[in-house]
Amino acid sequence: MKTKTQLSESLEDYLEIILALEKINKVARTKDIAEKMGVQRSTVTGALKSLSEKGMINYEPYSFITLTKKGAKIAKDVTRRHTILKDFLYRVLQLDDKNADNTACRMEHAMDKKSFERLVQFIDFLDTCPKTSFNWKETFLNFREGKEPDREACRKCLTEFIASSPKQKQ
Repeated sequence: MKTKTQLSESLEDYLEIILALEKINKVARTKDIAEKMGVQRSTVTGALKSLSEKGMINYEPYSFITLTKKGAKIAKDVTRRHTILKDFLYRVLQLDDKNADNTACRMEHAMDKKSFERLVQFIDFLDTCPKTSFNWKETFLNFREGKEPDREACRKCLTEFIASSPKQKQ
């Protein structure tokens, strides 16, 4: 997802990492960013210069790096998207932790705001609706494994749901 300042996915990742390092150490260092990103320090330096020019970070060569208010806002947004997407992939779709994390990292940049907020609403629905909490995970796991669903139980649940919906009561 592009921000209004048109940051690349890579630059958004840098902001996300700087935010994480600030939470631990109060500041970020080029060395630590390079380690987290798995790149050379010279690559980090180029990205830091670009982020500094865009007003996202406070940066001088050979000194600590901190986020500006503008950079922190974007970093928190990217981190929120990543966390929510990873949770959905892991908890709902039941991907393994590493795959969920890697996939969330790619999705966090590509998903538009409206679609993302709709996903958040769907997750909230799954977490709060009494109908969805009734063994849906077990049913989904069985479905994924190719086990035939209990069609009669599904029909009964659907019938009860339709009968109790507000439109049917009018």
